[in-house]
Amino acid sequence: MNNDINKVTDRLRRLCSRREYCIADVRKKALDALEGDSEAASKVVDSLVTEKYVDDLRYASAFARDKSAIQGWGAVKIRYMLSAKGVHKDIIAQALKEIDDTKAESRLEKLLETKSRSLKDDPQKRLKLLRFALGRGYSYEETEAALKRTDLR
Repeated sequence: MNNDINKVTDRLRRLCSRREYCIADVRKKALDALEGDSEAASKVVDSLVTEKYVDDLRYASAFARDKSAIQGWGAVKIRYMLSAKGVHKDIIAQALKEIDDTKAESRLEKLLETKSRSLKDDPQKRLKLLRFALGRGYSYEETEAALKRTDLR
């Protein structure tokens, strides 16, 4: 059994050295590899956390930066997705502080302008733009301000 734990730990070290994972993801992978042995999985996860292969703050920060910059997600959606992964709310709040607000605003404006072109003369254009931005994880206030700044109302 100890040999299995070492193999799983080594495999997860390799995975974690290539990309960031949260503790919940690593725990699930360990449980799957150890066929549901939660005690052994906890040992594996504890060892990876101790060795700094897994860190929820590092994961949440990278997740927030990537989703904001690459996919254009807003803070609401990022917070929701991180909490669904089991990341603590204090860690999420810290990670969201790393998002550049001015870049997020300009990204939202660009998203709204692009979407606006596809809606052209739609009588429900404003409503659809609002719904689109809310679905991307931006707050109502952010969206309303961006619509006023870009004059897309």
